[in-house]
Amino acid sequence: MNKITATINSVHGVVVDAQYEGAQPSVGQLLSLQNKPDIRFMIVSLLPDDILVAINLSEVVLCAGEVLTGTGETLQLPVGKSVLGRVFNALGETLDSDEALKDVSYIPATNEQSREISASQKSDLIETGIKAIDFFAPFVHGRKIGIVGGAGVGKTVLTTELMHNVAKSKQGISYFVGIGERMREARELYDTLSSAKLLDSTVMYLAQMNENAALRFLVGGSAAATARYMRDTYKKDVLFFVDNVYRFLQAGNELSTLMGEVSSEGGYQPTLFTEVGTFQENLSSSSKGAITSVQSLFIPADDLTDPAVTEVFSQLDSVVVLSRAIMEEGRFPAVDLLNTNSALLTADIVGERHVALVRQVQSILQKYQSLKGIVAIIGETELSVADRRAYYQARDLMEFFRQSMFVTERNTGVKGQYFTRNETLKGVEKILKSEPQQ
Repeated sequence: MNKITATINSVHGVVVDAQYEGAQPSVGQLLSLQNKPDIRFMIVSLLPDDILVAINLSEVVLCAGEVLTGTGETLQLPVGKSVLGRVFNALGETLDSDEALKDVSYIPATNEQSREISASQKSDLIETGIKAIDFFAPFVHGRKIGIVGGAGVGKTVLTTELMHNVAKSKQGISYFVGIGERMREARELYDTLSSAKLLDSTVMYLAQMNENAALRFLVGGSAAATARYMRDTYKKDVLFFVDNVYRFLQAGNELSTLMGEVSSEGGYQPTLFTEVGTFQENLSSSSKGAITSVQSLFIPADDLTDPAVTEVFSQLDSVVVLSRAIMEEGRFPAVDLLNTNSALLTADIVGERHVALVRQVQSILQKYQSLKGIVAIIGETELSVADRRAYYQARDLMEFFRQSMFVTERNTGVKGQYFTRNETLKGVEKILKSEPQQ
C-alpha cells in the first residue's frame, strides 16, 4: 500500500480534508499525525485535485496545516480464542484491562465476506424463554430479529435478557455490540454475563455515547468482521447482539453532515439505505456456520414510519415492538402483541398448532382494541355475551404474557422466569378453552 504525505486543509469535527502528495492512496488506509503514530486517521473518500477525506479516530484537537503521513496499513483487529471474554473498542483495543492478548492473529476491519455466503439452511427454533417472543416472533437459527421502541421502554433490558437466556443454552460464540449507549448498561451486562459464567464464550465491542461519531460508526463493522472470522475459522454458530442500530445510523448521519453531504428526505444521510444494507449483509451465514442476530432499534419520537426505522424493518425477519402505552400500564416486557410480527411464523418452521394459536390470539386482541372505546363509554355489562367473552379473554392473554426478567432480579427483587415454548403454547390454549376471569 502506498505511503503518502498529506497536509490538512480544513477540520470539521472528526472529519478532515487534506491535500496529498505522491501516488493515490486507497479508501480504508490509515494515516497518522506526523511524529505522533498513536493519533490515527482513516481515509473514507477521495476527491478531485488530490484531496482526501479522513476521519479522526482519536480525541485530539487538530488545526489546518498539520501534516499526516501514510502508515501503509489498514485497521487491524485481533481474532483467536483468547479474545473470548474480552471487551474491545472499534479499533480492536482492549477496554477491560491492560492484560495483553495472547496467541491472536490480526485481520483487516474490511474483512471480506466468505464467497460461500448463503442463507442458513436450518430452520431450527432457538428458544428464548420469553413468552411474548417465542409465541409471536419466534427466534430462528441464522435469522435476524429486531427489538424496537422509543426511549425508556425496555429495549436494552429485553436484549440483555435474550442474551442471558439464549447464550446459556447454545454451544457457540456470543457477541455484544454496544453502539451509542451508556457505559453503565455495558457494565451491568458484563457483570450479568460474568455471574452467569457466560463471559468465556462472549466477545464485547463498545463505542459508548460519549465517544466520537467515527468510533460509533465503525464499531459494528469491526465486530461483524471478527464474528465472520470466528464463524468460518472455528465453524461455530455466532449469536450477535446489537444495542442500538439506530445509534449506528445516527453516527453515519453526523459524519455525513460534517462532510458537507446534502441530506435526503427525512433528514438522514444520502447513503442511509446503503449503510443499512451493508450492515445487515455483514451478518449473513455461510456453510461453515450461522450468525443469528438480535438488534435493538430506537424509534425517534415513537414514530414507526421514520425512514431509518422502516429501512431497518425491511431487513429483519422478526420484529418485536415495545410500546410506551403498555409500559405505562405496568406490563413488562412492554411488548405490543398486535404489532409484533414475524415472517418466520409458518407451519414449516413452528408447526400448524402454533400458527393456529397465534391467529386466534391476534383475532381476540384485535377485537379487544375495537371494544375498548365502547367499554369506556357504556361499560362492560352492555356488551353481548360473545363480545364480553372476547374482551375478558384478551385481558387474560395480556396478563399471561407478563414476565419477570432474570437481568432485573437485583433491582426488583423478583425472581426471573423462563418458559419453554411448549409451556407457552399450553398456557395460551388453557386461556382460550377456559371461561375468562371477569
